[in-house]
Amino acid sequence: MLNIATRTAFRASFPRLCALPTTTLNYSARSIVTLKDHKYTAHATAKGLGRNGEVKSNGFQLDLATPKELGGTGKGQNPEQLFAMGYASCLLGAIQMMAGRMGKPDNAKKAVVHTSVHLGEPNEIGGFGLAVDIKVEGVDEDVLKAGHEACPYSRALQHGVVVNVSKA
Repeated sequence: MLNIATRTAFRASFPRLCALPTTTLNYSARSIVTLKDHKYTAHATAKGLGRNGEVKSNGFQLDLATPKELGGTGKGQNPEQLFAMGYASCLLGAIQMMAGRMGKPDNAKKAVVHTSVHLGEPNEIGGFGLAVDIKVEGVDEDVLKAGHEACPYSRALQHGVVVNVSKA
């Protein structure tokens, strides 16, 4: 099994959410991922009691519940589960795409991506933070590295993305 670990803490800064690596904080070396155009937009709406409310996206609905570890019932999904699922599937797709581009499509046919998303207090900043651990099996190091570099989730966490927050 090949391992790759991405640890990122998030800091809320209105009107933008900034992703900061948990290692060396070098703002001058950091770039922001921007889009010249977009090809797809997903929409979601959350309402109710936040982590104990509901979330909908294009006809798909989930009831949310705070995890038992955070004092909730745990009888529903939570944002970290959704993030872990999104990251795993996105990285798997990027690995398969890059394997094809590298002339190694068979290398990624049996790839499996395992993600763990941890919620807690970051060392560097206040509030809550996320850490992500990823384990990938069934691919060689070159394909794994190329997939990680191409994955939008990986790129967003490593480089940051523009997040616009405004009053509706």
